[in-house]
Amino acid sequence: MSEAENSKLTFPVQKSNKSRAVGKIRYWWSWFVAGSLLLVIATPALIVLGIINKRMWLFPLAHWGARTWLRACGAKVKVTGKENLDPNRSYVFASNHRSYLDTATLFFYAGQKMGLVAKRELLKVPVLGQGMNYVNIIAIDRSNPERALRSMEKARKVMDGGYSFGVFVEGTRAMPGELLPFKKGAFHLALQTGSAIVPVAIKNTDWMMGKRTGVAYAGEIEMVLLPPIEIDEKDVMDLLIETREAIAEELS
Repeated sequence: MSEAENSKLTFPVQKSNKSRAVGKIRYWWSWFVAGSLLLVIATPALIVLGIINKRMWLFPLAHWGARTWLRACGAKVKVTGKENLDPNRSYVFASNHRSYLDTATLFFYAGQKMGLVAKRELLKVPVLGQGMNYVNIIAIDRSNPERALRSMEKARKVMDGGYSFGVFVEGTRAMPGELLPFKKGAFHLALQTGSAIVPVAIKNTDWMMGKRTGVAYAGEIEMVLLPPIEIDEKDVMDLLIETREAIAEELS
């Protein structure tokens, strides 16, 4: 694989017609709602479910929280491509990532029992970090290859239990309009589990609540679930390139 096949790409970015002051107000409101959900709803739920040893009962509450937070951010979500998926199969969903909005969108709207890969830093967030293990959100320490490998092994076991897994394959949020080089973890996971890759293109979240913008605008998130890529006789690089090309084409 040449560097050009997995190098950073840049696309035009839509602009909101709302004032930046409005965007700032909505931004801080969205985080107030997130904090309230964690403090008032998630904290007592974690305590009770931990005591009765019913941790996975947190899943529907997490789904509700994701949808509620998106609504607080002024986000409507349009999903296309669900007809491409078999509801009885597990998949590795490989998505681009430009905003915090992407995580809630993929988790709630993909239509599958979904685990997610997240950055290790989220473990440090009070309540959220503790709740991640309850709903199969696995933190990856990319600075430590051995720990990262153990995390992907845990993801494999989750998929063996009938779950799909969502991975933001750039490894971090891109700046508005960017598609960063892809990491290989999702494609190793697909090969280890024999699961097809579903390329996911999430649009508009970069101008609605982009990285380092400090604003949030109401709008419609478009999530496109592209046709699954079967692993067949492909290797990691074949899967990475095919997935990247599919997502880049949809974003362009």
